[in-house]
Amino acid sequence: MPELPEVEHVCRNLQKLVVGKTIGCVEVRLPRIICYPSIQEFCAQLQGLTIQGVRRRGKYLIFSIPPFELISHLRMEGQYRLAISEEEQPHTHVVFHFTDGTELRYRDVRQFGTMHLTDRPENYPIGLQTLGPEPFDESLNASYFLQIAGRRKLSVKALLLQQDVIAGIGNIYADEALFLAGIHPAASCWQLKKKDWQRLLVSVREILQMAIEAGGSTIRSYADGYGRHGGFQIQLQVYQREGQPCQHCGREIVKIRLAGRGTHFCPKCQKIPRVQSDSQSVQRRKEA
Repeated sequence: MPELPEVEHVCRNLQKLVVGKTIGCVEVRLPRIICYPSIQEFCAQLQGLTIQGVRRRGKYLIFSIPPFELISHLRMEGQYRLAISEEEQPHTHVVFHFTDGTELRYRDVRQFGTMHLTDRPENYPIGLQTLGPEPFDESLNASYFLQIAGRRKLSVKALLLQQDVIAGIGNIYADEALFLAGIHPAASCWQLKKKDWQRLLVSVREILQMAIEAGGSTIRSYADGYGRHGGFQIQLQVYQREGQPCQHCGREIVKIRLAGRGTHFCPKCQKIPRVQSDSQSVQRRKEA
């Protein structure tokens, strides 16, 4: 947390709140948040510059502050909030003081967030450089997943969490998309047919779009640039509903551990595909 919908919502808020504002100075209260360059360079290089835009890539926020780009990863609980200078907020680690008297404050209770300031792509954080395609990328299709998955015994849930395969999906929306697609999270990638991948991709896009429109999901502490909580958590079908009845069939939601993450699913609505013989798998790949 936050995942793509939350970061997208924060991005859209920041586009309204800070684009066009000029930075008077920067105050860094927790040095380890700044990964590149040095604290002194970070503060000096931003002074007097104007924020021209904000965009999202995967779970990263990218501020366009010519000639630089400020790359921010919120990690577990990072938050941005626009405030006036008289206000004080706990766990504030970086403050961008604007010339109009307002401040953009970065708060992070867990202190896992990062910031990189650079004018060269080679200095981007590795995680950003290696991101896979965006879920809404028109070039993303079932054939891409078939090629990536191959005969891997990796579970489909684990694959969805790999940011170099598809960007922005985390634990919440992987569980929800798999439920909507009717695919068991522990199913091996090689077991899925092209039609399964197509159905899953449609479900991923539908779930993410719904979550974006709802302002994201507030499971613990997520809030947008206005301090508002998300609303999609009330629409969750399986995530964190262990022991509760499935809203489709009434069967009890189960929680297991996959790829080191708690994974929620309905054992009736999401069944593992029947294991195919090697010859059937070869034929399937030829047909794809």
